[in-house]
Amino acid sequence: MSAPDPGPAPPPELPSGPGAAAILSAGFGCLVFGLLAFAGDASPAIKQAFILWKPSGPLSGVSSLAIVAWLFAWFILALLWARREINLAWVTAVSLAMLAAGLLLTFPPFMDLLQGK
Repeated sequence: MSAPDPGPAPPPELPSGPGAAAILSAGFGCLVFGLLAFAGDASPAIKQAFILWKPSGPLSGVSSLAIVAWLFAWFILALLWARREINLAWVTAVSLAMLAAGLLLTFPPFMDLLQGK
């Protein structure tokens, strides 16, 4: 008699690093967006430098640079954390804090308060 077929093998456990890299880099991208938006609002010279496409004004540079920062952070973190287990609670908390800061920095009354207007 042969042994019964155990069925398909369970899928291997995936490390949490790649997912954590995606989450943390998204929070970082939001923070960079807020910081660049604030810098563009606070300085006329920076505002002019951010104009990559006239119809959209400085938003074109702010969004483009924030996307580059997000992709760069994701690439680096994905390389560093490819096979690691990362504390997802910590990553989520830090990402949410960066998201909240980024959102606050794009809120005009808060920007005006920081600039003393």
